[in-house]
Amino acid sequence: MYKKILSAVNEHLNSEVSARYALHLARACRAKFYISFIADSGMPQSGIDKAGKAMKRLFAEARKLGVQVESITGVGDPVREIDRIVRHEGVNLVFASTRREDVEKRFYAGTVARRLSLRLPCSVALVRVVHMGKIHPHKILVPLKARINRMKERVFFTARMAEAFNAKVYVFHCTEPIVKFFHGEIHLTPVQREAGLPGDISDFIEHIRKYRIELEGRLSSGAALRSITIEAASKRHDLIIMGASERSLLASILKGNPVEDVLRETPCNLIILKPRHED
Repeated sequence: MYKKILSAVNEHLNSEVSARYALHLARACRAKFYISFIADSGMPQSGIDKAGKAMKRLFAEARKLGVQVESITGVGDPVREIDRIVRHEGVNLVFASTRREDVEKRFYAGTVARRLSLRLPCSVALVRVVHMGKIHPHKILVPLKARINRMKERVFFTARMAEAFNAKVYVFHCTEPIVKFFHGEIHLTPVQREAGLPGDISDFIEHIRKYRIELEGRLSSGAALRSITIEAASKRHDLIIMGASERSLLASILKGNPVEDVLRETPCNLIILKPRHED
């Protein structure tokens, strides 16, 4: 599914951490890895030097891992230039790190992360780095809604990330408080539907099992943000993988946006995937 993966690098350390997730995924997918640094006009030389050193480190590590790699640098608007590279090279997936200002702004208004997720024709993985040192996750939490869009890509991305780090996946579903569900750990068996597990989640589990990765399921009830953050913190997860919200701006204003809430409150590193591949 992913033949060409690009990671956008800048002068900030969190972009290098994000790129290392992309690199290991490229290795698991046997994909070509692109490292791209686009300097804004007027960027100080110190920032350019930091990004250049990060590019060299990533390039050397990719070669060491046996991953086909290419580095691309330029000057201009990062979103416009990355969009041009993606279209020219036929990139399937772009990794980009969120910055501190991205987390503070509601609805990503005007941020590079928001613009990339809206403009690029390929899938986009936005990475929120909380712990710089935990770039080799052993426990991956995957919160799922009752309805899952682009399921096959969501499954593929999750399974390949787990494979890349030899990690265990924990599928987590939080129901509305007014609905009574079995609370606690569940065994992933054919009777899941009878236990109240929505059909899409059962299908997700069925598909991901085909990749033969270690898997466990959890059900909880209550507010999504609180349940996800408590689960991640109490169980000491290293990484959360979530799907991007499809709510409109108006709906987000009126009802809130759980993905943005988790982005702000996550106790561990977080990847928000906006899939583009059709099932």
